[in-house]
Amino acid sequence: MIRGVGLRVAGVVLLAAIWWAVAASHLWPEVFVPSPGSVWEQLFLTSSVHDGQRGYGGYLLSEHLLASLRRILLGSLYGIALGLVVGLVPTVRALLNPLITFVRTLPPLAYFSLLIIWLGIDEPPKVSLLFVAALPPVAVATADAVRGVHEDYLYAARSLGAGRWQLPYRIVLPSALPEVITGVRVAVGVAYTTVVAAETVNGVPGIGGMIRDAQRYNQTDVVVLGLLVIGASGLLIDTLLQFTERLLVPWRGKA
Repeated sequence: MIRGVGLRVAGVVLLAAIWWAVAASHLWPEVFVPSPGSVWEQLFLTSSVHDGQRGYGGYLLSEHLLASLRRILLGSLYGIALGLVVGLVPTVRALLNPLITFVRTLPPLAYFSLLIIWLGIDEPPKVSLLFVAALPPVAVATADAVRGVHEDYLYAARSLGAGRWQLPYRIVLPSALPEVITGVRVAVGVAYTTVVAAETVNGVPGIGGMIRDAQRYNQTDVVVLGLLVIGASGLLIDTLLQFTERLLVPWRGKA
């Protein structure tokens, strides 16, 4: 375990060293490749009040991040909830499966403009976009996992007196839980990668909105900072989901 952590740290240090070397060589102007020092400086500037200016665009970096995470959480929760219903209830799955398959093939920006026409430019289209993006992975993973539950489990439960309404949450869901959690991880990842597209319109506060605004003014160091914050927070979220998986599905890989 210690060796694995050491290798990860060494990999990060190596990438940072390459970044510093490329920036220091001045092969490209700093507007193309900002130095680690300038990005580090922007981390402090966007996280504090300085010269009468509060963070970036009037919001601290933490407020940008929390706004994006709130949108991701709301959209993902709605998508996950409906995805579980679609996967667990055959009638709902039969009704919505063609629509889910159709939406799954569309890139988010393809229907974001339509959501703006319908819902305006405030929060509803952003949350709706993340909801639509998070729904298909959970629905597909849950449906496949439910279909993969062995019939012997159901027969054994019925022979032991389990009622019809006890089977879904006593037998089906626990058996399908490993694949369901994998679908949730994929859904959160998709929602997180979609948040930048969701925040291209009126996205401040928000990390995606901050990146979009900085790009307009060639503030590459702010753009790079935003990308690093998205990557680091996304890694933290996925680590928490993996920890949750180990708690809820301790038998995975052992049975």
